[in-house]
Amino acid sequence: MIGTVLRTEELPASDRFARWHETTSRALVPVLARSDQEADFRATTHVLALGPVQVHVMTCPPLRLYRTSALVRRSDPETYCLSFARRGATQTTQFDRQTTAGPWEMSFCDTSHPYHGRIVADHTGSFEGVVLQIPKAVLPLPADRLTSLAATLLPARGGVGALLRHHLEALVQHTSGYTAADTTRLSAVTVDLFAAVCAHHLDTVLPPETDRQVLQKRIHAFIQRNLGDPALGAEAIASAHQISVRHLYQLFQEQGLTVAAWIRQRRLEHCHRDLADPALRSQPIHLIAARWGFASSAHFSRAFRAAYGVSPIGHRSSSERAVAWP
Repeated sequence: MIGTVLRTEELPASDRFARWHETTSRALVPVLARSDQEADFRATTHVLALGPVQVHVMTCPPLRLYRTSALVRRSDPETYCLSFARRGATQTTQFDRQTTAGPWEMSFCDTSHPYHGRIVADHTGSFEGVVLQIPKAVLPLPADRLTSLAATLLPARGGVGALLRHHLEALVQHTSGYTAADTTRLSAVTVDLFAAVCAHHLDTVLPPETDRQVLQKRIHAFIQRNLGDPALGAEAIASAHQISVRHLYQLFQEQGLTVAAWIRQRRLEHCHRDLADPALRSQPIHLIAARWGFASSAHFSRAFRAAYGVSPIGHRSSSERAVAWP
């Protein structure tokens, strides 16, 4: 569920920086902030609240952030704040360590201790990034061990780091349909993926439930990357993750779906989206279906009608009429 949404351009220029500072300090953690553009501070902040977990999407000019000892004593939410840049970079200094994380990299800080942060703009003069705020109490790892990772570089181009990064990106892109039950489940998955990233770098073992959640996310990501392969099936998925087909079936049974049903659902979702895309209007329906792994046009048409109550050509036609309507 979306919480705070702030666009400073909707405010008088003289109020922008103060309102942004107040809003983000309240939503994240109290800090002192300074910017060379305080006189006309143009920034946006979106907050996705998932129970105790929050995900913030921020666009802003360069900033300097200071969490002092006095601020720690005054207010400590006892959280970790993990960040990554879409554009620009973040620099974190804490525990006599300093790290700079650009795109495809992450870092986090411990709000219970002083730190200094810098938000660095890209060539456009602006920064865009995502911040995950997660309570220490919900993590299945000792706080002292997690603290050893603060202000260190956590790669996110591959492995579990990429899983967490892609998960956060997906979270903030598809918010309109989340129910209260969804937020509970998504919060748990987010905690497990953050814990998995930390456990990977600490070379430690996570509780079995967390390992299972992370394995499920890895499998989902693998399927997503290979949807276009008509041969994608249980045996290939199980082999790629070094588990038995029986174990794979058990993992999906816990989610209330079969492996084949999950693959078919993802393929249909992509076809449904592409058929409504004006930019793909000239592409034949059978080519769109084949791109997402449907080897048979007849099978695709039956599956599409069963899922959406309309034929593929009917869906495309209604989407074209909707776009053309003045």
